[in-house]
Amino acid sequence: MQTLIYLAGFALICLASHRIGQWFARLRLPYITGYLFTGVLVGSFGLQLLPSSAGERLRFIDQIALAVIAFVAGNELFYKDLMSSLRAILWSLGMIIVTALMLIGASLFVLLEFIPFAQGLGTGEKIAIALLGTTILLALSPPSTIAVIKELRARGPATRLILGVTIAMDVAIIVIFAISSSFATALVEGSSVNLSFLALLLIDLILSGVAGYGVSQVLRVVLRQSWSRWWKLAAIVTLGYGIFAGTDWLKSVSATSWSFKIMIEPLLVALMGSFLITNFSPYRNELGELLHDISPVVYVAFFTVTGLGLKLDILLTALIFAAVLFLVRALSLFIGSSLGLSIAGQPSRFRPLFWLGLITQAGIALGLAREASLLLPSIGDTFATLIIAVIVLNEIAGPLTLRFAIQRLGEANLPEPGIREDVRDVLILGIEQQSIALARQLRARGWQVRVADTDYDHVQRLISEDVDERYIPEISLHTLNGLITRATDAVVALLEKDEDNLRACQIAFEQFGVPRLIVRPNQSEFREQFRELGAIIIDPATAMVNLLEQAVRAPQSLNLLLHTDPVYDVVQMTVTNREIDGRLVRDLRLPADVLLLEISRDGQGIVPHGYTRLRLGDELTIVGKPDSLREVSLRIG
Repeated sequence: MQTLIYLAGFALICLASHRIGQWFARLRLPYITGYLFTGVLVGSFGLQLLPSSAGERLRFIDQIALAVIAFVAGNELFYKDLMSSLRAILWSLGMIIVTALMLIGASLFVLLEFIPFAQGLGTGEKIAIALLGTTILLALSPPSTIAVIKELRARGPATRLILGVTIAMDVAIIVIFAISSSFATALVEGSSVNLSFLALLLIDLILSGVAGYGVSQVLRVVLRQSWSRWWKLAAIVTLGYGIFAGTDWLKSVSATSWSFKIMIEPLLVALMGSFLITNFSPYRNELGELLHDISPVVYVAFFTVTGLGLKLDILLTALIFAAVLFLVRALSLFIGSSLGLSIAGQPSRFRPLFWLGLITQAGIALGLAREASLLLPSIGDTFATLIIAVIVLNEIAGPLTLRFAIQRLGEANLPEPGIREDVRDVLILGIEQQSIALARQLRARGWQVRVADTDYDHVQRLISEDVDERYIPEISLHTLNGLITRATDAVVALLEKDEDNLRACQIAFEQFGVPRLIVRPNQSEFREQFRELGAIIIDPATAMVNLLEQAVRAPQSLNLLLHTDPVYDVVQMTVTNREIDGRLVRDLRLPADVLLLEISRDGQGIVPHGYTRLRLGDELTIVGKPDSLREVSLRIG
């Protein structure tokens, strides 16, 4: 009954925590800072709305949240996205881990001599704290990194490498945490580290892998059902809690009934299950959607309950030590990443800035801190408070340093001074009401548009401030040079004389290689010549009949074509990302609300399926929501 009362009160607090997190975001601070602040505010060091004992009764919320966080980490690890940079990722990971274990571990061990709450600890406990603390501080934050990359519309080799290292690091850290927690338990309990201990550790890791495979099979069964989303979400949450409950039960039974303790790491089990679904099943998109739906609720609950356990007096005392660890961690990332990139043969311009993209920490680091606190019964809460203070500093500074690094590396794609935005370019010939309306629609969709005419009266009569209109005396290479460049994607010819339209298309195609020519002929005698140039011919009368037919046969598709659909849009993208060359369509991991309709290659249309391979220069016709289409464009080209 007491647990239900605490749970009801905590639910109300979470609603407030969500709102407070939004206020913190307006101050350019991370959401999780607001959630942690709310937890501290209502806990024993604030308004005392919940007693300190509530945290233990609400432990199951921790476990569910940690399982979901591990599921998300596994879902983000799509190994085919990492293969092209695998050597650089592995060398960077290895050098960062080795450097951090030496620098952070040694610094934390020394600091324990001066931290008030660590006085009186034995050498074994100090080594355990240094080992666990170093492991946790190595964790990164893929969601925060992805959010900044999307915000900057970043694209390039350094951006892909930063994201690859960030995702791979979380997987490596969960495995390392499973190992270091076993060593820490042995050190705290005074057990000897011998061959029997190492053999048992190996068995624990193997059992974690086996359990992860079992979890993936359960997820397969859940995801293939025709249940509603709510039932599937409930099943995933129950499975997550079951992982923690099952590993706790096995640990307890083995400790009391056998001569050794089986310590399966639940985070590793959950991550392995999600990883297998993401990479070796047809359900990765559905799992990603479900985790995306439930993650915001889970994060609010988890970070708020974490805030409940923070000790404000220790937090204030530990700030100076947290700042020192923050700086040592940054130095470790700089040295380790520079060594790794150098060995892997990456460009030297990456090395001074790459480490700035690896500062951010968030969910998985806080989860590990909570788990580690349970392994240190004497100072668990105070240890977690110190580590969480460092994590908060990293979460605040990380997005800023990542943004700075991407911009200095020249891989941001925002329309800011000094940063070129990769936009489509079009020239429209012929100034009239329709061409002005076309120019405005293309400009609204991010195109760079110029409109020109050989009739000076047309230019003067329809001149508009929001459209770049120009007068040219004639159609010739001299007058079109500058209006058409090698970067021009399309020329639309709507002039009154077909001879001028044909001449303009010939110059655009033969002199500048413009890939897309659109013409509205006034007479039928020039149609064959336009076709020889590969121009798209728009006949107003035929076009109207076709639109009417489409309205009768498939009205929803007409809404897409006429841009009257309030939700979805149709765009054409060119594959320019070399890492996409040769990739199967099924491995693109397109958002759930995006559909690839057609591939145009060498003038031939291809109806795609999952095993169609993409090539550089392919023109893709895609339908989806505008935000998702922008995300796809950053990935494809």
